[in-house]
Amino acid sequence: MAVSVVSVNFWLGFLWNSSPKLALNYALQVSAIARKVGESTMYAGTTTGEMNGLATTETSLQLHGQSEAQSLFGPQDDYLRRARRVTGATILLRGNVVEISGSADSVDRCEHLLRTWLRTLRTNSELLESDVARTLDDKDEGEFLDNEFLDISGSGAPMPATAVIPRSREIQAARMGKDKVSGVKPKTEGQRLYMKAMNDHPLVLCDGPAGCGKTYLAVALALQALRDEEVRKIVLVRPAVEAGEKLGFLPGDMFAKVNPFVRPLLDAMHDMLDFDQVRRYIANDVIEIAPLAFMRGRTLNDTFMILDEGQNTTITQMKMFLTRMGINSRIVVTGDATQNDLPNGVTSGLRDGIRRLSGIEGVAIVKLSGQDIVRHRLVREIVSAYEADGVGSEAS
Repeated sequence: MAVSVVSVNFWLGFLWNSSPKLALNYALQVSAIARKVGESTMYAGTTTGEMNGLATTETSLQLHGQSEAQSLFGPQDDYLRRARRVTGATILLRGNVVEISGSADSVDRCEHLLRTWLRTLRTNSELLESDVARTLDDKDEGEFLDNEFLDISGSGAPMPATAVIPRSREIQAARMGKDKVSGVKPKTEGQRLYMKAMNDHPLVLCDGPAGCGKTYLAVALALQALRDEEVRKIVLVRPAVEAGEKLGFLPGDMFAKVNPFVRPLLDAMHDMLDFDQVRRYIANDVIEIAPLAFMRGRTLNDTFMILDEGQNTTITQMKMFLTRMGINSRIVVTGDATQNDLPNGVTSGLRDGIRRLSGIEGVAIVKLSGQDIVRHRLVREIVSAYEADGVGSEAS
């Protein structure tokens, strides 16, 4: 293999000096051959029923999506490597199917281990290091503890694999890194209908009072769509309208100027993901923060777009934003029509959009109420008190 690498490097250098284009084509051909050789090596012996003269067997597990695969295999595929080391089986992921191959004994052990982890993952909406440790005895070179969990209470009695063991989620999240995307669930009937609308419709306009989870749930669905590879990018948009005050000139680059306005969207992301993960997403342009004023002329494909504070857009701005939708893209517009910061006499684009677009196939209109508020209990009463006097109800 070393001679082959030297030969490849020699010819690459020779071709590069004479023709960079030929060198690039040569490199692509070598890469394709290497990939095919790697795949054939990876599957060598698994289709013939023999591996190094020993009988082999295969089985598979069906997963619900890429996000479930990432949770099952652990951070940087750590759980996957440990399962391979413990059972001796070959584990491959093809789409949403986990393929297990090897000797009959190793395949049985591996399948049981992965099914145990999968059951825990689907029960608790997460698979933590402590869950994995209870099925593996790392002190004895990773011996697999068949059919039981270790009892962390100290009694010595085995616990059933389906038992939910009390633990501190905050401590585990600190160790493993926060990742609550898949664990976000609706808390009210209105939120359930809102999440269903976002899953079933490419365009959703949601109007509701403060504290009912409009922004938080939209961000959660966007991150889940990104994890499941349904979209390639998330775009966060918010109109740069102050709430009754004029702050004047803001220093810094465009991101620094827009940052105060999109802070609620970023706060929701930081609550679900590690700070470093959010920073990497932004640095790699997987998550884009865009001022509404700069959206004109763009076409966004394979993108999940969230427009927050939609009540502070004009009719022209709302039309401009909604028409940015490209192929395989989704849009969620959130806002509270009672908290309009537009100048007097200017009609809110959110209210106008709800009126114009209701009844169009593929568009969902969701209206949340005070019953869907999930912040402090006083928030619901505060909203009710202001609504009782009609404060904000005349905002257009």
